[in-house]
Amino acid sequence: MKKILLFIAVLTIPNALFARPISYPEGWTVMQMNDANSNAFHLHYSPTIKYSIGYKHEYWRDAKWRFNGAQLNYLVKRFNKPKSQANIYLKNGLGVAYSDHGKFVNETSEAAFSELAMDWEDRRLFVSYSARGTYAGDIDKFAMQKARVGVAPYIGDYGDLHSWIMLELEHNPEAKGDEVTLTPLLRFFKDVYLFEVGANEDGKVTFNTIIRF
Repeated sequence: MKKILLFIAVLTIPNALFARPISYPEGWTVMQMNDANSNAFHLHYSPTIKYSIGYKHEYWRDAKWRFNGAQLNYLVKRFNKPKSQANIYLKNGLGVAYSDHGKFVNETSEAAFSELAMDWEDRRLFVSYSARGTYAGDIDKFAMQKARVGVAPYIGDYGDLHSWIMLELEHNPEAKGDEVTLTPLLRFFKDVYLFEVGANEDGKVTFNTIIRF
C-alpha cells in the first residue's frame, strides 16, 4: 500500500510528495536544511496524511543559539484539482533553546515556534508562502516570512530525474545585513531523494536534502 500511494503521488504531481512536511501514511522523512540564517535537521513520522510528528534541531548562526524539541505538522486543508493541488499547513515546535554566545552564553530557555505554510502547484508551476514566529525567552524572538516561485523546464515521467528552477524571497527583520534577500535555487529529485542548492546576492549558500522512506 505504501508503494502504491508513493507511485500515485509522484506520477500525478511529482513535486508534491517531497517538498511538504507530511509524508504518506506510516512514512518517515529525514530533512536537512541549510540557508543564509540557520542549519536545521528534522526527522518526522506521518501516522496519516493529516499530520506528522518528529524531532527538530536548529542552529541560528547570527544569534548563535540552538533549538531542540518536538515538531508537529498538520494539514489544515488540501485542494485537489484534476491538474493541480494546493495545501495549507500549520507547523508548531516546542522545546528548549541553548545559547553559546555573548551575554546569554550557556543560558537555556523554553522555546517555541509556529509557522503557517501554503503552496499551490501543477506540473509546470509552483508558488508557496510561509510566515513564522519564534520565541526563545531572553535569548531571541523574531518573525520572518518566505515566498517562492518555481517553474519546471520539462515535464518528466515517473522514475525520471525531475528539476525545478526557483526563486525565493525572504523577509527577516532580525537578520544581520539585508532584511530582504533573494535566493535563486535549483531543485532536483528522483525516487525518494530531493536536493536543493542555491545562493543569495551575498553569496550565502542554501543546500537542502529530503529523503522519504
